[in-house]
Amino acid sequence: MTKGNAVETLDVAGRQVGVRSLSRAVGAPLSKLPYVLRVLAENALAPEADPDDLSCILMREGDMIEFRPSRLILQDMLALPLLLDLMLLREVARDRGAHKNATDLTLPIDLVIDHSMTVEHWASPDALAENQRHEFEVNRERFAFFKTCEAEFAALRVIPPGGGIMHQVNLEYLSQVAELVGPSQAPILQADTVLGTDSHTPMVNGLGVLGWGIGGLDAERITLGHRLALNVPEVVGLRLHGALPDSATATDIALLVTRVLREVGVVGAFVELCSDGYASLSVPDRATIANMAPEYGCTCVYCPIDKNTLGYLRMTGRSASHVARVEAWARHQALWRDPSAEAKIDYDRIVDLDLSRIGHSVAGPARPEQHVALASVPQRLSDLPNVRHPVPGCDFDLGNDDVIIAAITSCTNTANPRNMVTAGLIARNAVRRGLRVKTWVKTSLSPGSRVVAAYLRDSGLQADLDRLGFHVAGFACTTCNGMSGPLDPAIEKTIQKHDLDCAAVLSGNRNFAGRIHPLAAKNILAAPPLVVAYALAGSLATDIAAGVLGFDQKDRAVRLDDLWPDQADVDAILDAYAGPDTYRGVYANVADVSEEWNALTADGAFRWPEGSTYISRPPYLDGMSNIPEPMRKIEGLRPLVVLGDNITTDHISPSGYIPTDSAAGHYLSSRGVAERDFNSFGTRRGSNDIVVRSTFSSIRLVNEMVAGREGPWTRIFPSGRKASVFDAIEHYLAENTPLIVIAGKRYGAGSSRDTAAKAPKLAGVQAVLAESFERIHRSNLVNMGIAPLVFPEGVTRRTLRLDGSETFDLEFNEALDAAQLTIHRRNAQTEVQSLRIALFNTAERKTFQHGGALQESARALVA
Repeated sequence: MTKGNAVETLDVAGRQVGVRSLSRAVGAPLSKLPYVLRVLAENALAPEADPDDLSCILMREGDMIEFRPSRLILQDMLALPLLLDLMLLREVARDRGAHKNATDLTLPIDLVIDHSMTVEHWASPDALAENQRHEFEVNRERFAFFKTCEAEFAALRVIPPGGGIMHQVNLEYLSQVAELVGPSQAPILQADTVLGTDSHTPMVNGLGVLGWGIGGLDAERITLGHRLALNVPEVVGLRLHGALPDSATATDIALLVTRVLREVGVVGAFVELCSDGYASLSVPDRATIANMAPEYGCTCVYCPIDKNTLGYLRMTGRSASHVARVEAWARHQALWRDPSAEAKIDYDRIVDLDLSRIGHSVAGPARPEQHVALASVPQRLSDLPNVRHPVPGCDFDLGNDDVIIAAITSCTNTANPRNMVTAGLIARNAVRRGLRVKTWVKTSLSPGSRVVAAYLRDSGLQADLDRLGFHVAGFACTTCNGMSGPLDPAIEKTIQKHDLDCAAVLSGNRNFAGRIHPLAAKNILAAPPLVVAYALAGSLATDIAAGVLGFDQKDRAVRLDDLWPDQADVDAILDAYAGPDTYRGVYANVADVSEEWNALTADGAFRWPEGSTYISRPPYLDGMSNIPEPMRKIEGLRPLVVLGDNITTDHISPSGYIPTDSAAGHYLSSRGVAERDFNSFGTRRGSNDIVVRSTFSSIRLVNEMVAGREGPWTRIFPSGRKASVFDAIEHYLAENTPLIVIAGKRYGAGSSRDTAAKAPKLAGVQAVLAESFERIHRSNLVNMGIAPLVFPEGVTRRTLRLDGSETFDLEFNEALDAAQLTIHRRNAQTEVQSLRIALFNTAERKTFQHGGALQESARALVA
């Protein structure tokens, strides 16, 4: 086994290119190795890789390997703090005499501005233009900063607002599957791999491109030339059998897989699709499944390369030479799927799924794994009295379980042409039968790329969607990201006055409590066709699987089956309108979709702005010593909050709207910002003042220290006084009291946002003690120097009777793999508990010793 002589010459359509040959390096067949590990093995053949990494991957053992992606992809909400951190590192490096090029980006980076738009306007031909105008109006300062960064960093390319959603653009346009690198006279053909600062980056695995989501701090280190440390992953084979019925969708597969894999437990694993049912899935179907990898808990869902992969490349306008290059490379590297050899692959675990038995389903009301068969929705999700209340000034009333938002949104589904055309045909059939959307439903359509708008427009389906109120509202994440915007004021007041439990239905990937809209108590994930159906029905109480959606012009009952199109009709539209010319035409102009963006100019060298409520200098390196201080005992820790299971990053640091009466809202008002210009927590992540005020500010937070009250509340001890979380933070910061967070299972689920670690850091949190952590958030805690502590098996906050009134002393062992927690109770009793520190390899332990990734990077720059 050797890396030195691994390069072989490959003829690709008459051109000679080099390949770092796995078969030559390994010297043995790769038939037992999962395809996804073969991609990691090729990555380990790079000249700069550790020679031992290849052996670890092949033997599937070892403490740590390192991975270097071909490129990074960023979304704007997380790009802002990342780029600000890089500006800070550049300043520190300059001030301490480092070379001026020390902070140059070392690999290509695409920044897709897709997280900034709110659905302020809807159900109108002007919705798109008005939402774009508002987006630019409130985000101009952020966008100007991105423009400046693009000018300062040669490796950074920005896809402007209106260009699409990052994962869909990545799938349809940016990804190459196999890329040529190195000098033109001696190029090397290798796997295109990507890491992204959004947890749904794994969507691109549907195309056979290995990629996954990481925190912004890990991304920062990679931009400076570091490789990502990880343990050799467990690989779970998800065996798919049979074929999906015509009446079901890829969304139905993804929602069922979410439940199944959460039950099995795949946190930190790589999942690989396989078996006879795999070939029946198109790349868009595979991408829909792969997109929801973070909801499954795994790192990625890899989809091996086959003829469907090549077909998608052709459909999306990639050149014939590009397609030939991918096929030649995949076959040479044993990355071309061989069904006849699949039985030899040695997966760590196997999970079986019969596609032929899958039917319509949704997920809700508050987590993606809450899978519900469509026919069971009225019984499972509509369990409140149907008492209706008049809406002032309107000719309708409102009750529990009414659908107040129906949003076709998210790359998860809008990157799937079959899903979108099916939704359009249901709209067409509904319009022809005289059906209308219920008047209390806020409808919107936010495609992940302009390709969708093109084929819907050209086929005439957009006109039918428009008649139901599904006008294009934006080419951005919008509702999926919690930027659903306002409801009609009269509807909002009625919900609040009568404390109604209303619902949002969306074709997104997350439905955590409070995420979609503060007045949507139930959040339902569904395929785009079902979003249209629920908009027609107007209530979760309606059995849309078999019940009546409405009555046509002849007073005949209309059901979902009456509207569902034949697959031949869907195929005909796809063949006619969703071909290579459509994709080429859209992406040829992706850099010029926004006149306002093009009119922005970079203001020369970056300087920290004064008085900004969007951008401030990060404080994380203030007072940093030249060498890391020895790990010490932390004494007098007080709990900030005591939480249960399934605490998401939306609970820890929300992304969506900023309530007027919140700590952040009060701060913005005090700075003269009008409420209409508050924007969102996510867009203001460059402001330290907003970030710290976002800490545990979710209106749906349940803190066990404040029984019976939901929202951002806690108690300040030793007095026990009830206070807002931010008031407690200010109190403890003034006293220089270190803080700890205590929680249950799956702490940090959801988005990859590193703000969910930065906000607690600014608040003075030095440790989080939980039963288990989600992958990305745990890494973010380590990178912020916050200790991720794990209860021993059988020990929880409840078995220890922790109520938040205690103080704690925490002492780490020298190896940084265990800690001792001394519990001081209010009755003066003391108890000692051993804990595990969730630091998984030597690289993480080193980062933690430095106090975090920024400190480690800064010290390396000036060493």
